[in-house]
Amino acid sequence: MKKFLILIAAVVILGVGWYLASPLFIDKMVDEAFPALSEERQSGVEDEPGLVEAGGEVSKSTQNNEPILLVSGSFVDVDVIHKGSGKAQVYELTGGVRTLRFEDFEVTNGPGLHVVLSAHANPRTQAEVKDGGYVDLGELKGNIGNQNYTLSGDIDLSLYQSVVIYCYPFNVVFSTATLQ
Repeated sequence: MKKFLILIAAVVILGVGWYLASPLFIDKMVDEAFPALSEERQSGVEDEPGLVEAGGEVSKSTQNNEPILLVSGSFVDVDVIHKGSGKAQVYELTGGVRTLRFEDFEVTNGPGLHVVLSAHANPRTQAEVKDGGYVDLGELKGNIGNQNYTLSGDIDLSLYQSVVIYCYPFNVVFSTATLQ
């Protein structure tokens, strides 16, 4: 009976250990297309002008319902272990839908990673991520590649200054992108 309990404990410990450690060694790649691009643009056939920055002149792009870049930032390393790179950009799409887009994105993988909007401009700790308000946009789809996250209409972007890749099991910041 004692050997059986030791075997059960070993299986549980190994299982938990694998869950927590395996993401550090296994990359999950994602490559989502930009959600607002027409089929012609995705296939390489270009229409008229592309993206327009918010506050710019009304142009042919906005008249054609092209996406408008609202804010953007670049992911940076938090420390020697937790590294990140790539762009975080929020676009307003046709019909007022807003999307957070990661491009050329890469971050150290880990367990329970989520995408979080934080009121803090450059959070490094759990307290900084959560103080002043935050919104959890859900689980990170992959630690490498282009990906999209739809923002609900009730999110006031002016309240949030950064996008954070946050590990819930260990309450650790993996990477941040300050939005401007």
